[in-house]
Amino acid sequence: MRAVSGYSSIGSWARREVMPKEEIEENLREYLGVEKVIWLARGVYLDETGGHVDNLCCFIRPGVVALTWTEDRSDPQYEISLNAYTLLRAATDARGREFEVHKIHQPEPIIITKEESEGVDVVEGTLPREEGDRLAGSYINFYIANGGVVVPTFDDPHDGVALEALQGLFRERKVVGVPAREIILGGGNIHCVTQQQPRG
Repeated sequence: MRAVSGYSSIGSWARREVMPKEEIEENLREYLGVEKVIWLARGVYLDETGGHVDNLCCFIRPGVVALTWTEDRSDPQYEISLNAYTLLRAATDARGREFEVHKIHQPEPIIITKEESEGVDVVEGTLPREEGDRLAGSYINFYIANGGVVVPTFDDPHDGVALEALQGLFRERKVVGVPAREIILGGGNIHCVTQQQPRG
């Protein structure tokens, strides 16, 4: 088994003490059977979790990874995605195989409106949602179900391109887009708010 993780999220939780990478890797081996961990420096730009990897990249199948991408060099996400792409292309899995990395363009920056900001109930432990703030939008934060893949959409020009690219990667499954702006406004995305139960 292989794992990709963001050290910014696992290794330095705001809610816990810092744990060294070696200790994290040992726990992943012991509890989950992970043979190799690939550490990515950061997650999606402005991800309030500290960079959960499920917003940045995901294994499609052994050796095949989908990665959040942008061609806009002025977007802070560009350097984050480029760094992850470079690292993944140079890495191998636990069996020594190189990765095939598919770039999935992110939606255009999703900016909180005044109406959205005023409609959010602030609860203890959450970040405020201020008008003009950017949300961490990503098509990679999808849910893989039996026979299907549920992909977040944002009423964005890149929605159709992302759905088509993911359908090409998940040939044996039906890819379905669902509006997710309200979900990311509250924090998280499709994968974050679901908990899959493996069959058998």
